[in-house]
Amino acid sequence: MASSDLYRTENDSLGQIKVPISAYYGSQTQRAIDNFQISGTRLPRSFIKAQGIIKAAAVVANMEVGKISSEKGKAILLASEEVIEGKWDKHFVVDVYQAGAGTSQNMNANEIIANRASEFLGGSLDNQLIHPNDDVNMSQSTNDTFPSALNLAAADHIVHKLLPAISQLQRGLEKKSEELMTVLKSGRTHLHDAVPIRLGQEFSGFAGTIKETYAEIEKTLDAFYEIGLGGNAIGTKINLDPNYISKVIKEVCTRTKLPFREPENMFSFMQNRNAPIRMMLALKEFSIHLIKITSDLRLLSSGPRTGLTEITLPSVQPGSTIMPGKVNPAILEMTHMVCCQIIGFETAMATAGMAGQLEINVMMPVIAYTLLHSIELLSNAIPTLVTKCISGIQANEEQCKKWMEASLSLVTGISPKMGYDVASQIGKQADEENKTIKQVLQEKGLLTAEIEKLLDPRGMV
Repeated sequence: MASSDLYRTENDSLGQIKVPISAYYGSQTQRAIDNFQISGTRLPRSFIKAQGIIKAAAVVANMEVGKISSEKGKAILLASEEVIEGKWDKHFVVDVYQAGAGTSQNMNANEIIANRASEFLGGSLDNQLIHPNDDVNMSQSTNDTFPSALNLAAADHIVHKLLPAISQLQRGLEKKSEELMTVLKSGRTHLHDAVPIRLGQEFSGFAGTIKETYAEIEKTLDAFYEIGLGGNAIGTKINLDPNYISKVIKEVCTRTKLPFREPENMFSFMQNRNAPIRMMLALKEFSIHLIKITSDLRLLSSGPRTGLTEITLPSVQPGSTIMPGKVNPAILEMTHMVCCQIIGFETAMATAGMAGQLEINVMMPVIAYTLLHSIELLSNAIPTLVTKCISGIQANEEQCKKWMEASLSLVTGISPKMGYDVASQIGKQADEENKTIKQVLQEKGLLTAEIEKLLDPRGMV
């Protein structure tokens, strides 16, 4: 096949450029492909779907205010709905690391929708009847549609995937707390002996922490419901019908079933990416806590012969290519890695958030990728953690009892009776002679019925 049969020639403000003959994108997308062969990573399906929703809502609003004909509008609407459904995902080809603000990404959507809408009207990829800028991008700019698409995609995933996953984790930890509440064990501070605690109480602490971070993420979600559609290039609403904003936002709400609204201050929305920055901080906090929890579970399950071994984790896969029979805490390790990535992503978000100048932030593509990928990672990792690890945790009661009875901190129970200094000497002697507190007291003739009751771990919890 001749080279000329593989490509069509398109014209834009920079001149002519060849585009693959079957591509639904056009000249500006092709220039982005040529310029930005950076990572091979594209913005996710959730973002593309959000772009489709915005293009559909915009053309509905434009038809209602009489800015575009019904014939063109209906064709654009049909093409936009195919984008929403994912029919043209393989034609969204712009790298995440692209021109600032996401102009290439917006044009990728505009060109696909324009070409497909042209086909609905009897045109072809070589004979456009719909213009990507004049028609599909009518009443819009990259600067208002890109951050709005990010907010749509993020809100949808937070509501329908992330928050349910975190709630599942909270419930899983609460259930495990109830199961393990009868198991007494030694507490530990500074990784050294501390007074007794119930294993279920330890898990209730994990659950309570997740509950608090759930509330923070849910609170932060509200900022995503502000979408600046109609702000256009810099927030001045240039070239806009006065009824457009209310109509386009109403259509977005209808399609998403989420309570999106016009920003309180359009210029603030255009200038800053407040919602993603706040959410990444909340996800970072969540990740910090989840690292602590998973690290605790790895420590409590360490062994099986040379560690604490107070709990047993479900075995999910062999753990070594050289040590036969070894099983590692793989699910906890995976979760820890995901959280490390989220913490790193928060730094990327913060530095990108600082990079806005005057009327817009040009780092929006990497902001979008960072947030949406973070939400996706956690939404997938958390249910795996619950189903493949948390739900199958079992207590090793004999080991818990062994460590508890050997704990030097049991001496705390007799401190109010004997005094801090005497109790300290008894604890020190027990440590030096490798004996239990009860053994030392017995040898000293101090183990009365009252003292034995004070040493009972059940009375300490």
